[in-house]
Amino acid sequence: MSNEKNKEIRAARRGDWKTEPMPEKHETFVLRRSFSDTEMEALRLGNIPQEMEDKWFWYMEGSTLWAHRSWTGNCIYVIEFKEDGDNIVTVNRDPEQYGCTDVEEDAESLNTLLDWWVRAPYDHYGEWLSETCNALKKTDKS
Repeated sequence: MSNEKNKEIRAARRGDWKTEPMPEKHETFVLRRSFSDTEMEALRLGNIPQEMEDKWFWYMEGSTLWAHRSWTGNCIYVIEFKEDGDNIVTVNRDPEQYGCTDVEEDAESLNTLLDWWVRAPYDHYGEWLSETCNALKKTDKS
């Protein structure tokens, strides 16, 4: 048996990737959503980017998920998971790091990301294609 097959999967940790702190310019909102044990297990594993298309690095510390853009290390979302499903999200509002300024748009985008992130295994390429397609749809003026 090769050593590759014997490797134990370990959860991503803060020090596995370049990370920047959440900037002083941020906003918080409640994301009402519950997660199954299997989905939380997938989120706890986190993600260490392996490809250029893999735009996110995320990890969990306790019940808090930290989501960073992989190329810059900018912290975009911090999610404090609550047992009642009223999860507290802190979102980056520094215009030099993140362009969205609308909580409803952030909630929609974050829910879409979470839908991808809870899949096992996480499909970064599929998520990248979906995100690119959605961005193109938003620019369609017809």
